[in-house]
Amino acid sequence: MEWQPDEQGLQQVLHLLKDSQSPNTATQRAVQEKLEQLNQFPDFNNYLIFVLTRLKTEDEPTRSLSGLILKNNVKVHYQNFPPAVAHFIKQECLNNIGDPSPLIRATIGILITTISTKGELQTWPELLPQLCNMLNSEDYNICEGSFGALQKICEDSSELLDSDALNRPLNIMIPKFLQFFKHCSPKIRSHAVACVNQFIIGRAQALMDNIDTFIECLFALATDEDSEVRKNVCRALVMLLEVRVDRLIPHMRSIVEYMLQRTQDPDENVALEACEFWLTLAEQPILTVPFSRRSLIKSAFASVDKHGDVEEDEAVPDNEQDIKPRFHKSRTVTLRHEGDEGEEGEESDEDDDDDDDSLSDWNLRKCSAAALDVLANVFRDELLPHLLPVLKELLFHPEWVVKESGILVLGAIAEGCMQDMVLYLPELIPHLIQCLSDKKALVRSIACWTLSRYAHWVVSQPPDSYLKPLMTELLKRILDSNKRVQEAACSAFATLEEEACTELVPYLSFILDTLVFAFSKYQHKNLLILYDAIGTLADSVGHHLNQPEYIQKLMPPLIQKWNELKDEDKDLFPLLECLSSVATALQSGFLPYCEPVYQRCVTLVQKNLAQAMMYTQHPDQYEAPDKDFMIVALDLLSGLAEGLGAHVEQLVTRSNIMTLLFQCMQDTMPEVRQSSFALLGDLTKACFLHVKPCIAELMPVLGLNLNPEFISVCNNATWAIGEIAMQMGMEMQPFVALVLNNLVEIINRPNTPKTLLENTAITIGRLGYVCPQEVAPMLPQFIRPWCTSLRNIRDNEEKDSAFRGICVMIGVNPGGVVQDFIFFCDAVASWVNPKDDLRDMFYKILHGFKDQVGEDNWQQFSEQFPPLLKERLSACYGV
Repeated sequence: MEWQPDEQGLQQVLHLLKDSQSPNTATQRAVQEKLEQLNQFPDFNNYLIFVLTRLKTEDEPTRSLSGLILKNNVKVHYQNFPPAVAHFIKQECLNNIGDPSPLIRATIGILITTISTKGELQTWPELLPQLCNMLNSEDYNICEGSFGALQKICEDSSELLDSDALNRPLNIMIPKFLQFFKHCSPKIRSHAVACVNQFIIGRAQALMDNIDTFIECLFALATDEDSEVRKNVCRALVMLLEVRVDRLIPHMRSIVEYMLQRTQDPDENVALEACEFWLTLAEQPILTVPFSRRSLIKSAFASVDKHGDVEEDEAVPDNEQDIKPRFHKSRTVTLRHEGDEGEEGEESDEDDDDDDDSLSDWNLRKCSAAALDVLANVFRDELLPHLLPVLKELLFHPEWVVKESGILVLGAIAEGCMQDMVLYLPELIPHLIQCLSDKKALVRSIACWTLSRYAHWVVSQPPDSYLKPLMTELLKRILDSNKRVQEAACSAFATLEEEACTELVPYLSFILDTLVFAFSKYQHKNLLILYDAIGTLADSVGHHLNQPEYIQKLMPPLIQKWNELKDEDKDLFPLLECLSSVATALQSGFLPYCEPVYQRCVTLVQKNLAQAMMYTQHPDQYEAPDKDFMIVALDLLSGLAEGLGAHVEQLVTRSNIMTLLFQCMQDTMPEVRQSSFALLGDLTKACFLHVKPCIAELMPVLGLNLNPEFISVCNNATWAIGEIAMQMGMEMQPFVALVLNNLVEIINRPNTPKTLLENTAITIGRLGYVCPQEVAPMLPQFIRPWCTSLRNIRDNEEKDSAFRGICVMIGVNPGGVVQDFIFFCDAVASWVNPKDDLRDMFYKILHGFKDQVGEDNWQQFSEQFPPLLKERLSACYGV
């Protein structure tokens, strides 16, 4: 007997569905409660499917909603459905997949795939055969509905469909789908391509067996009149380029020409898919495709981002939805290398994306610019001859839209074509600087970005030639009347600061006047970028900022913002990051401001830990804390400790920071631990007397965190251990065994990032310096990677203490370096000017080794040296 609804029950369900479409929150809440009550009745779900499939007299939104509520129930409670209910729902879905309404067909399709992902593909054996059978129906609605459902199943269960668990249904499905590439309905053609596309990246066997037919069918659809079909064809070709480029190579020229046309498709979604092709193409090693790059560039910039064509909007408050969430990068301790410019400091492993974020959605222009950037990096200077004629035409064009796209191209190719661009920059940079005062805001903003891409070159020239004029104009743009230009100028200025470093010192007064004036002018979103520009300035000029007149200009507005913001306000992140850089740069100049800043950071950490504890104990009553507040506060405390040095001691005395730090070091979130270890290292350097009483508790936690799976955590823990060793001296001895084996393992691991290798080598050297008897026996296990890690680091205190450690260990265990002595010689030669007593240590070891082996053997040994090494050792150490 087939299930039938009770009329009263049906009316009740319909009434509920109508209520749930009400905008009133109280009504919504009542509906939620009622739904939860009704879920206690097993056949409530029968009512829902009945409304969806049988009540043709009801309006479509209500029927669809009924299906979506059922879908949610399936997601959560399907395993509790009685078999009869599950059977009724499945039957109804298959019987009504051809409903005349597209909305209802789509809803049924969603319901089918949701049931099938609940493990039902195995226990609903008739589903796939029936859907495939219905594709042959003469009735368009049945064919389209079945295809829609199949497309969703292919998206959600592609791996399962290509497995033995289901007897490999794809062997039947893929050839079937390919037949429909020629169907008369564009919607059906689109479904067919989309279904097959799900199996490209996974290289499903059934598709690989039919790959040539698939490619032929795609070519046949290349100029389809339906944009959705064209989009799916482009998507397929992009994925095939990744997994079966061998099959595309014979047709590459025509594919490239096709993609050039599609990049100019009237439908922007198609053009965007086509543009992805260039990004993928450029990553293929086989690439020496000759094609008309000129037309690619023309097409890529045919569309300009028009919606941003507003001139003056500085007084318009920001829409809060437009402000992206910021992600704070926790502090990572790194070393400076030979050939680096600038002060010793901290930087992050990952490069920040410097793309032009003002076009924040991934639109056609951004994708085209990214494609050009990638192509320029692949073809390097081969690309320039194709570009130059086009570029000249664009850059000096009277129409602003065209000129603007030319400036964007020039920025996009900066990295890849830099070598050959150098010839043209003396002419182009002044032209771009002129564009900074163009009357069109979009031209001004894109000129900021493009100039920032050439900042490295600008700084390498005499300052009066380009740096000074560029800086003067950029500072005016920071005070532009258009918000997008302000943002672009601020970001570009931050890039310039990073490149110019201390070159900016003569202009500091002028720069600070501008940045401080911007404080009073900027709306919310740009303020966040302004903090970054100020922080970068502090990082770049360092202690040169510590002048009374500069402090007077800069600190009052920063402290005013600091006082305005509440503890829960996310705008604290960029401000704390900025203050951290400023405190480090100002050193003792920050003393008058340090107390309230320090106290607030400690409070932020304390609040966050307390909230985390409450959440762990009662997750139903409390929310999880946003740990970013804690991370940023820890990083600012690090900045204070580094900047104030011994002056931080009195602040630490009056707080419970060590207790809090011990808790943070054991947090479950890696970024919290990463920042804790950075702070521990900085406090060790600044006021060890507060750290020392806790060493016995801290060391085991540090040892546990020497796990290279969390690179930055491991890096900072390693660095902190080295700093502690230098303070502890011989008293470090009981703790060496806790950490040494892990450190030796890390330094020998393949593919360990450079920063971590360097910090590990320095810490091993420092442990050996204070406890040579404990560490020297392991010399043969680490000396070779130790030497290669440290040969590129500049002379500095950390390198000095590490090399003293190696020399002392060689004294204890000279046999430990014999096998790898050439590496030691190379590392010694990397010093430019070691302190006298360290130079003596090197001298004794080199001459001791030479005397030990005898003149003839030494001659033979030193024959292996590269000429430069031979020269340096002979000049500096007479060997």
